[in-house]
Amino acid sequence: MKKVIILLVLAVSLFSCSMEDNPKQHYEIVRVENFIVPDTFLFRQMHEIKLYYKRPTSCHAFNGFYFDQFENVRNIGIQCIVSNTTACQNLNEEAYEVSFEFYANSLQTYLFRFYKGKDEEGNAIFESVEIPVKY
Repeated sequence: MKKVIILLVLAVSLFSCSMEDNPKQHYEIVRVENFIVPDTFLFRQMHEIKLYYKRPTSCHAFNGFYFDQFENVRNIGIQCIVSNTTACQNLNEEAYEVSFEFYANSLQTYLFRFYKGKDEEGNAIFESVEIPVKY
């Protein structure tokens, strides 16, 4: 009898939550409105990099950074998680500030490319800045 009750409780708990109750979500990279970087990096030191972004809609929430690297090139964007609901409202709010620490482990100049959106053909647009490293 106990086994039957346990199986019933398990079955009810498994089927009581519908996937339709939870809105589906996706990730989106949003543009970096502005950034503050040091003029130079000191070798083997940490440096703060500040980014500013705006949420396009009320359904966008900050979810970290898009970060892609190849050698001393860094592509950076803001990653948002977006709820797929019809209740989203377009926003025109002040830019949010977020930052991360960057460790300069190379003596070569770094090229930071900050994501600025897409052009008419859907190609990514970047604003680039070179930051030399001093020993």
